[in-house]
Amino acid sequence: MAASTVREAMHEGAECIGEDKTLLDAAKRMAELDVGSLPICGDDDRLKGMLTDRDIVVKALAQDRDLGSLCGEFAQGTVHWIAADASFDEALGTMREHAVKRLCVLDDDKKLSGIITEADIATHGAVDKTGELVEAIAAEPPQHF
Repeated sequence: MAASTVREAMHEGAECIGEDKTLLDAAKRMAELDVGSLPICGDDDRLKGMLTDRDIVVKALAQDRDLGSLCGEFAQGTVHWIAADASFDEALGTMREHAVKRLCVLDDDKKLSGIITEADIATHGAVDKTGELVEAIAAEPPQHF
């Protein structure tokens, strides 16, 4: 059955990596959780960015950066997020507009409550909508700094 809200499709209980934690800490936590990305949060529990396994490889290791670098150094650019009670179609539109594979989901207090991913869109949405998202993501050049 198709989801009508973000809450119905998202992964609940997403975990942040602190902006003061190292890339090595993040990589180990990703391995423990079997995930490819972690939101970066500050001491105030507010979302600062998103760190992916690709960021660790392409933006750190390939650039001769130390794995002791802080995750907060990688919290660059605009953080795209959506409210848990937003419509599924709004999430799809936001992901397509910004060509992102995942959106952090924030609660009413603007704290992380989950993540909605490209796979969630594929699982809970219509095939044509999934295709539009994949096409938008594929059309964007890789984002490296």
